[in-house]
Order: sequence, then structure tokens, then C-alpha cells
Amino acid sequence: MATRVVAIDGHGGAGKSTLAAALAHELGGARIVRTDDFASWNVPLDWWPRLLEEVLEPLARGETARYLRSNWEAKPDAGVEEVAPAPFVVLEGVSASREAFRPFLTFSIWVETPRELCLRRGLERDGEQARAQWEAWMAEEDEYVEREQPRRRADLVLRGDLDRWS
Repeated sequence: MATRVVAIDGHGGAGKSTLAAALAHELGGARIVRTDDFASWNVPLDWWPRLLEEVLEPLARGETARYLRSNWEAKPDAGVEEVAPAPFVVLEGVSASREAFRPFLTFSIWVETPRELCLRRGLERDGEQARAQWEAWMAEEDEYVEREQPRRRADLVLRGDLDRWS
């Protein structure tokens, strides 16, 4: 694969997005593909075939990836994203290093952050009214982590509670 994909995985609220922005900058302005652009409150983790088909497989063939972003906030048009082949692409989000993606990944990072901090960050961003959604989301994440063990398979584990990259 000419495009090297770096995955940044971890729980919601772990600090993945901030790390991805810092890493993309250090990699010369690499594009970031966010798993949140595929997920939704109703489909927190079972969206992965779309990302595989619409992003990773085209990039592996040296083609431009095209995908429709999830419409989290019921906006009229979530928008189509295009990601051209490049030296690096950062794949950021919950389950970014899942088993199905590993053949396409050059490197994977797990962001380890205490669960209570993840929940606090999520509620600060989305509001207390989202607590039930966050708790359901976290249960889905726990199933993914138990099943796939992304921390154990990561090339690098970083602490997300130190704010080193913000």
C-alpha cells in the first residue's frame, strides 16, 4: 500500500481526536478519517464494512476514497468526503484498529484513559442529556475491547489522561 494508515484507537473521550490532529500535523498535514463519520448513536460499532469498502480498500488500490459522513446532528447534508492516496492517512476513532482493518494498517496506537475521565469528557462535549447514550455506547465499546483486545495488539500504548498532545 502506498498510503500508510496509522490507526488511533481507544474509548470514546480518550483523547484520540486531539492526538490525531497533532500526529497529522507532524506527518505533514496528513488527512484524518474519523470512525465517527461512519458510526452513529444507533450504530456505534457495526458500521465497519463501509469504512473497509469505501476507504481502506480504495486507498490500498491507489484510488481516491469517497464516503458519506454520518449525520449525527440531523443536519440537512452531512457531506461527502474524499481522501486521495497520500504518504499517510490517520484513521481515528473507536475500533480504528479492529481485526478487519489490520491488513491495511501500518501502525496502531491505543489511547489508554480511565473510563470515568472518558465519560466526563463525553458529557462535557455532548451534555448531561446524552448520559444514557454514552452509557450504552460504552457498553458496546467494552464488548469490542473484550473481543478484539486492541490494547494488546497495538504497536504503541499512550496515556490519554496526561494531555501531552493538546
